[in-house]
Amino acid sequence: MPLDEALSRVVVDLSDRPMLTYNVDYTRALIGGFDVDLLREFFQVLTSHATLTLHTDNLRGINAHHQAETLFKAFGRALRMAVEPDPRMLGVTPSTKGPL
Repeated sequence: MPLDEALSRVVVDLSDRPMLTYNVDYTRALIGGFDVDLLREFFQVLTSHATLTLHTDNLRGINAHHQAETLFKAFGRALRMAVEPDPRMLGVTPSTKGPL
C-alpha cells in the first residue's frame, strides 16, 4: 500500500493462532506527540484478541506519519481480502485449515 514516499505490506491469516511479525523502522520516535511504539502495541493486542496471524512490513518511507498510515491502509485491505468470500468456494471464507 503506497502513500507518497512510503510503502507497506500487510498480510492477514484468520488462523485462530495469534502471531505478529512487525517489521517497521520509523524515521522518528514521535508523530506529533504520539509515541510510534504504541502502534506495535496496538497491532499486538489486535492480533492476540482477534487470534489472527499478522505480518507487517514497512518497505520504505521517510515520513513517519506516512509509514504509519500505510500500515493501517494495508491492514484494512488485507483484512477485507481475508474475509471476502471466494466464489469458487460457495461463500466459505478461505483458509488453509478448511472452512472457518
